[in-house]
Amino acid sequence: MSTTSVHKTACILCSVNCGIKIEVDHSTKQFLKITGDEDHPSSKGYICQKATRLNYYQNQDRLTSPLRKKADGSFEEISWDTAIKEIADKLVQIRDTHGGTSIAYAGGGGQGNHMAQLYANTFRKTCGTPYIYSSLAQEKTGNFWVHGKLFGAQNINYTEPLDDAEFGLIIGANPMQSHGLPRARRVIGEIAKDKNRTLVVIDPRRTETARKADYFLQVKPGRDAWLMSAMIAIMIKEDLIDHEFIKTHTNGFSEIKPYFLEIPIDEYCDIAGVESSLVKEVTRKMCAAKTVTVRSDLGIEMSLNSTLNAYLKRLLFLLTGNFNKHGTNHLGTWFMPIIGNSKDPEEGGRTTMVTKAREISKIYPPNVLPLEIDTDHPKRLRALFVDSTNPVLNWADTQAQIKAYKKLDLMVVVDVAMTETAREAHYVLPASNQFEKYETTFFAENMFHLRKPIFPPLEGTLDEPEIYTRLVRAMGGLDQADFSALEKAALSDQEHPGQGAFQAEYMKAAFKIPKFAQLAPIALRETLGKTMEPGAENAAFVWFGAQLYAQKYPQAIAKAGIEGKGGELGNILYDKIMNSPSGITLSKHDYEDTWKLLKTPDKRVNLAIPELLDNWLTKLPEVLQKQAKLEKEYPLNLIAGERRTYNANAIIRDIEWAKKDQEGYLKVHPDDAAEYDIEEGNAVRLTSPTGTIKILATITEEVKKGVISMPHGHGMNLGTDQDFRELGAMPNILTSSDYCDPIAKTPYHKNVRVKLEKIEAA
Repeated sequence: MSTTSVHKTACILCSVNCGIKIEVDHSTKQFLKITGDEDHPSSKGYICQKATRLNYYQNQDRLTSPLRKKADGSFEEISWDTAIKEIADKLVQIRDTHGGTSIAYAGGGGQGNHMAQLYANTFRKTCGTPYIYSSLAQEKTGNFWVHGKLFGAQNINYTEPLDDAEFGLIIGANPMQSHGLPRARRVIGEIAKDKNRTLVVIDPRRTETARKADYFLQVKPGRDAWLMSAMIAIMIKEDLIDHEFIKTHTNGFSEIKPYFLEIPIDEYCDIAGVESSLVKEVTRKMCAAKTVTVRSDLGIEMSLNSTLNAYLKRLLFLLTGNFNKHGTNHLGTWFMPIIGNSKDPEEGGRTTMVTKAREISKIYPPNVLPLEIDTDHPKRLRALFVDSTNPVLNWADTQAQIKAYKKLDLMVVVDVAMTETAREAHYVLPASNQFEKYETTFFAENMFHLRKPIFPPLEGTLDEPEIYTRLVRAMGGLDQADFSALEKAALSDQEHPGQGAFQAEYMKAAFKIPKFAQLAPIALRETLGKTMEPGAENAAFVWFGAQLYAQKYPQAIAKAGIEGKGGELGNILYDKIMNSPSGITLSKHDYEDTWKLLKTPDKRVNLAIPELLDNWLTKLPEVLQKQAKLEKEYPLNLIAGERRTYNANAIIRDIEWAKKDQEGYLKVHPDDAAEYDIEEGNAVRLTSPTGTIKILATITEEVKKGVISMPHGHGMNLGTDQDFRELGAMPNILTSSDYCDPIAKTPYHKNVRVKLEKIEAA
């Protein structure tokens, strides 16, 4: 009897989550072969080299028992019952003594690890905390804040369909390596071969994508705001904007126009390090194109002026009328939004207790987390619950984090492996991995993919929904008796399909049971979930999501070929999701309908953001002055966190998965190598205002003189005890908590100032 089979699922190594097929050997739990899934509605059979090596994720060193830290710093194994009771008791004691705001939650999600967050929300509300510190807030909240101002809500979904555009502009992104859009390499290759299309790349590094471009604008690190301001000034001064679009769909153009008329174009291009004649040529060609899509990523989102960058990038396509039509940036929908909408502090919005950092999209910036803990402030954070993230490795200022964690009364980490962050915790809870449980992916436009487990959970592990359900129950936040009628209705519907008993009872419970909205994910899991196949109960929330989505977008769902009316449509959508191993296209919006997705009262885009125009755009010269002081002592600009062929945010901890560059070499320009007497493979020391690392160097003209670059996902502690056994270097030893964007607090990882010296290799 064969022990092999083929399963459809998704890659978990980047946000695109391409559909894949995995041939597995159940006797050894090995992935034998991984290929693209042609039936996946977004990736359509596309796959990159990273996904083919997911066996290194499935079979890396795993945690198989809850761990409790002893007085000497080592860990001891304890039972799940003991771990849940002790953690719950301590959380209740901290909450009841110091208030729920003394507890914080970090992480959640990861790449494709999303299902747990509905259950984590119930857990957080039981703790009484609003504080979610997320990697999204280390990267994207400047974008979300700008969306709130332009489009009326921070949680509006926004797409970058480069594959349909005549003119593609890529700023601070390298899709050939980092992807970020479906079938990235295939799309870039098609554009590069098409003489009727144009590809422009703006980046400090001659990336793999830049090598494919028709135009490469090699901007100086951190100078993107000057370059984009100059491009907008060219559009306005040469009257290249789309007046009809601006008149019909926007407000505030007359307010922003004077600011850009004052921009000295040639001077700003010189500051950016790009010839003004080239900038003018590219801008004119962009304005003449029939359709334009602008794609950006961390290169401008974790750089100087990051929130201003987010604003200027959107003005580039808005002023040229390239919005909400085929081949342009446009609005779309999520099956279930992963973020919310927050008010600004001056409007009554929430902030952190110590640093007063603003909430954006219902999440908080990791940069301030150590400052919220390591203080004598009476309302400081005293407990931290970390799920599916590794702040010590991936968030700014490693040393500040480790120092702060030692001041916590309680720190709990949920993960599949003993990460650098887990080593700092009081308790470590072993989770099932992403191929051992039901999971979801839904970042692609208007689609949803429910992924079934390939293997049963590893013995000794629990999936996160089960962990959160147990903790909520142990904290006294769950009375099973409240759901007895709902459970009976679910069983009745199972015996007599189509009667709608569960749907009716669910509506009653929502009105009758106190805090039902808070408990809804667990209520669904404990009632509807019991009628599902074993292991599928965590996906019961999909039923509720389908009902909401069907209520909001019935016409768009019908255009995707899914027919039904009223409450019946939600059930049909639910059944289709549950029985589509490759995922489904949920809806199709006509472009004229996408204007209805705006949250502004008049369904028009508000172009003017006074806070950015007055306090940022007009004060760009001051930014240069501040940087000049730092550059004198630290002459090199380090781009920290480059994405390369084999790195993936440390999701895979077995370094053997990388076929090359396992050390994560530092890229150095030949002129800098000559100045510092560096030869290929030499060891060097980098020093920033916060720390020092050692790293091996490689010499390349990919970067300009004065610019160096290193990858993320290296410097992991690969040992089994308390001693670090690192391979490569950890970039966040060099980054700083307070070197960040003033509004969103996103760190300036692409502008880390360092000094370099050659050392003898150990």
